[in-house]
Amino acid sequence: MENLNLEQLKVKLFALLNQEALKRGKFVLSSGKESNYYLDGRVITLTPEGAYLVAGIILEMAKDEAWDAIGGPTLGADPIAGALALLSYINGQPIKTFIVRKQVKEHGTQRQVEGPELKPGDRVLLIDDVATSGKAILEAKQALDKIGVIANKAIVIVDRNQGAAENLAKAGLKLESIFKIADFGL
Repeated sequence: MENLNLEQLKVKLFALLNQEALKRGKFVLSSGKESNYYLDGRVITLTPEGAYLVAGIILEMAKDEAWDAIGGPTLGADPIAGALALLSYINGQPIKTFIVRKQVKEHGTQRQVEGPELKPGDRVLLIDDVATSGKAILEAKQALDKIGVIANKAIVIVDRNQGAAENLAKAGLKLESIFKIADFGL
């Protein structure tokens, strides 16, 4: 396994995103807005190299704060959380991860937040692949608020610069991104 520094990880991830995940054309986003491009983060986060690069970058970005767990809204955060759990373990600094469902599961444990149990007062970092309005991250924060878990920061692979940072700030969440859409010339 390559041992790359943060800038090397970012250069490789940028190339992958630009070649594989960024599509130009006419698209309707989950917000209902139309866009002349679409960035599908899962095309990258569900590959071995992409999962490694994203997890490595997020772990580096998150290292200066003590987190009880890292996770985010399904579906964008799912592969990232799995990669983070594995890479943090391999690096000898294991971190719990979690996934927030869109709604409470109606069977079994009837949980909305899946993974190792989070306790009231736990501090968590939210993650997602792409942020447009920030709606999915806000909904994940609301689910965490209900169980007393503290989320005040989110990291995404790409911020589309369409209001997510401002919307999340209103809810007490600071948004950081690995890339901004302008980095791709858009």
